[in-house]
Amino acid sequence: MLKTASRSARSRAAAGIATAAALVLTLAGCGQDSTSPQEARGRAANEVRVKPTGSPAAVDCARAKCIALTFDAGPGPHTPQLLDILKEKKVHATFFLLGRKHVDTYPDTVRRAAAEGHEIANHTWTHRRLDQLKPDEIRSELDRTQQAVKALTGRAPTLMRPPQGRTNDEVAAASKELGLSQVLWSATAKDYATTDSALIRKRILDQASRDGIILLHDIYDGTVPAVPGIIDELTERGYTFVTVPQLLAPGTPEPGTLYRP
Repeated sequence: MLKTASRSARSRAAAGIATAAALVLTLAGCGQDSTSPQEARGRAANEVRVKPTGSPAAVDCARAKCIALTFDAGPGPHTPQLLDILKEKKVHATFFLLGRKHVDTYPDTVRRAAAEGHEIANHTWTHRRLDQLKPDEIRSELDRTQQAVKALTGRAPTLMRPPQGRTNDEVAAASKELGLSQVLWSATAKDYATTDSALIRKRILDQASRDGIILLHDIYDGTVPAVPGIIDELTERGYTFVTVPQLLAPGTPEPGTLYRP
């Protein structure tokens, strides 16, 4: 039903994403303060737990060994297969979606992911580096995807992931205005650079940690085949898979705030 993305298209997408893992530790936040999942939960420890809108039943990550599985830059031709795997494994993920040529190309996939309980989040309209844009351009990149997702699912995202993990005060301000929290990650497989599913699986398993956030891309050929093994092994290790809002609960994501493990 869905055509496989051309090799040249994947190469162009990879060029925009390829530096993400190398840059996140040194550049993400550009000096901004960040909040860890543990800190988010601690701040809300005395508040009444509220089930995040659109998310499955609450999990107590203060007690459970939680980890969040997230996917960037989709949806794409492989996403329906990924949704089949997640449904079979009874795992909910967080999808940071691109607008142009993704949300607007695969609307039924977006609707399906939302209907099956996955967290639908924002990864901008065209994957431009937000820290290099003017405030009105930042807002446009985020708001176009907000509106496109809302039109399909009835709910605008509350989370965003800045391309390449690049953010600054202007990005934080635009995110806050649009009701978006910024979410980074702790584990990535550099799956934009390999189609070796076994290697992708190994890289994620080597980096997995409690309260971690896994970053993968469901637009690349080697990624989705690696997911069943990742889920099975981490489940065997005692992990509980959650969405990002569940990872922060009973805290709720604060617009503009930068979250990273």
